[in-house]
Amino acid sequence: MSNNTVTQRLSDQINQFDVANHIEEIGIIDNVGDGIANVTGLYDAMYGEMIEFSNGSLGMVQNLEADTIGIIILGEYKDIQEGDLVRRTGDVMQVPVGEALLGRVVDPMGNPLDGKGSVRTSNTRPVEFEAPGIMDRQSINQPLQTGIKAIDSLVPIGRGQRELIIGDRKTGKTTLAVDTIINQKNTDVLCIYVAIGQKASTVKNIATILEKHGAMSHTIIVSASASETSSLLYISPYAATAMAEEFMYNGRHVLIVYDDLSKQATAYREMSLLLKRPPGREAYPGDVFYTHSRLLERAAKLSESKGGGSITALPIIETQAGDISAYIPTNVISITDGQIFLEQDLFNSGFRPAINAGLSVSRVGGSAQLKAMKQVSGTLRIDLAAYRELEAFAQFGADLDEDTQRRLKKGEATVEILKQAAHHTLPANQQIMILYALTEDLLEGIPVEDLHRFEEELYDYLNLTYPGEMNRLLTVGSFDDEEKMRQIILDFIESFDISVLHT
Repeated sequence: MSNNTVTQRLSDQINQFDVANHIEEIGIIDNVGDGIANVTGLYDAMYGEMIEFSNGSLGMVQNLEADTIGIIILGEYKDIQEGDLVRRTGDVMQVPVGEALLGRVVDPMGNPLDGKGSVRTSNTRPVEFEAPGIMDRQSINQPLQTGIKAIDSLVPIGRGQRELIIGDRKTGKTTLAVDTIINQKNTDVLCIYVAIGQKASTVKNIATILEKHGAMSHTIIVSASASETSSLLYISPYAATAMAEEFMYNGRHVLIVYDDLSKQATAYREMSLLLKRPPGREAYPGDVFYTHSRLLERAAKLSESKGGGSITALPIIETQAGDISAYIPTNVISITDGQIFLEQDLFNSGFRPAINAGLSVSRVGGSAQLKAMKQVSGTLRIDLAAYRELEAFAQFGADLDEDTQRRLKKGEATVEILKQAAHHTLPANQQIMILYALTEDLLEGIPVEDLHRFEEELYDYLNLTYPGEMNRLLTVGSFDDEEKMRQIILDFIESFDISVLHT
């Protein structure tokens, strides 16, 4: 081979050699423990930036100090040691998003937990994202039906609202939220259930219930179980909200349940103390309010110019002995647009869902309530409150006049009608008809013990005999001919056999 040929080949290879600089910023772990790593050398790192560890785990920058940065580790950290190298990615923390997540159970990083294979999506969104501005929102004007009579009538929820579910442990908070998800089946509302610090068996049961009722196909379950690090528990609601925002900013409607933010606040307290942040009231860091407010402010009803999508948030908070004046409950109450308070005594007495009508309120849902529902539920709260007072008075055994006895009977009927079995949701038209019969005093002749049978048979009668009127009531949301509907109920009452249970 001639010298010219060799020279030419060498020249070609030199010309093809890529001399571009590939510069990476590397840091060294100063100390590590309990899912927290302090790193030196990453002087240009950003707050919220994604950091890669030598074992492949990812972390997120939380503390920016003069000489070190504090990183929360979002993955396995037992084999991460002092002196290991870490690498900046230059990107803020992101999670997978998109249609591929529907019907799946994933961790906060989007990794599958259901054994159904990998999640096939290339789309990602940042975990932390600025909430929509004032001019990018519109007033709430569309109902989100829960299928629960006591909520849709007394504390209605609108699309884009933030309604807190609050109460002691074992009062039906999760059941209420799961039923709301079930009721979105065959609607245009997608659902995300965020299990924060729950037992893995509990999450499995919820997935099974949703599957059984045909609601899993439109739902994403994001689970950070009790065995996970405080870092994953803290970030899980933000990651789930990023998944919801992908749909909202594409004009879709999403319901997201945070179950529960009490555990997330506890995880944030643990994480902050490990990061050497100063403790405040109840040892929570001073920015725990901001932690929840910047999360819940991302729920909104977007303006039509932004696509008109919405995120409706149902945060759950657990109280101790019904104390809603504690630090975290008062924080979240002040952020949300109302609360549904579940009371232990009502739950134990058999009134389920155990909603305390006096302490529960919806500040915006009435604007989105169906016209007919607003009409039939107008006096319901007052009737219920009056009955509670009369009930307490009647316990003294005093002789009661005829009017008081009549109001007591109506109150008993109201309580009985508002009872509802778990996972047995009702469409709005059926709710409206039974509440109309109740508030118009058409049920006076029906014994209380017969009311549930009456209710079931009324629904069957209406759906079979008057499907057109029932469909119109569901789609339009108002009475086409109120007198006709009244007469339909009266005709059914005449044919109703109250002797079945008393022969």
